[in-house]
Amino acid sequence: MTPALPQQFGNLEANLQFVRDTGIIRPGVRLLEIGSGTGAMLHALIEQRADAHGVELRQDLIDEAQRHFGPLPIERVYGTTLPFPDDSFEVVASFDVFEHIPDTDAHLAEVRRVLQPGGWYVIQTPNRYTNVVFETIRWRSFTRFREDHCSLHSMSELLARLRQHGFEPHAYDVPVVNAFFKQKVRTYAGWPGTLALALVNPDRLPLSWRTNLYIAAQDRRQR
Repeated sequence: MTPALPQQFGNLEANLQFVRDTGIIRPGVRLLEIGSGTGAMLHALIEQRADAHGVELRQDLIDEAQRHFGPLPIERVYGTTLPFPDDSFEVVASFDVFEHIPDTDAHLAEVRRVLQPGGWYVIQTPNRYTNVVFETIRWRSFTRFREDHCSLHSMSELLARLRQHGFEPHAYDVPVVNAFFKQKVRTYAGWPGTLALALVNPDRLPLSWRTNLYIAAQDRRQR
């Protein structure tokens, strides 16, 4: 019997749509996913014939990913340092990871180091403006969520940070209201959240107020 899918920490359907919209992921492209979790996105990228590799902090998630998807190429890391030589990848990707990293300057410096000149950093992260409200409801605390979501950014803040680190970023319009999103709202916000979602569809908000920020940022160095 096929084992149940491992727990998913992000909106896989929306994230895959983002990847398709960028047009960056093509057969043979050498790609690194930072924070592979239980492996669903990495598995999907490999199925698209990308030369994809992953890194993950937690060994239990690596074990779960490999139990379900087989010998996925995920390497354990212990901080922001990436165990690859300079200019190793054409694309680096992270989904629901950036907000958890205390030293995002070190993270962005490492991303750029392992990217080839002209390569792309493909990033999805929650929007600070909306996520603070959701996490406050989820944790029933005005401060507890900050331990986990310690690096939330608004759209303008994230675009500015990426430019400071030598990238030229482009924001994408990616719908997120699907079955995964609705279930998450029901789980953590109950009927008030479901009612709010019925009244205000976040996919119709301006990009700066969307629940999730989707950005493809190109390294400005010349090939």
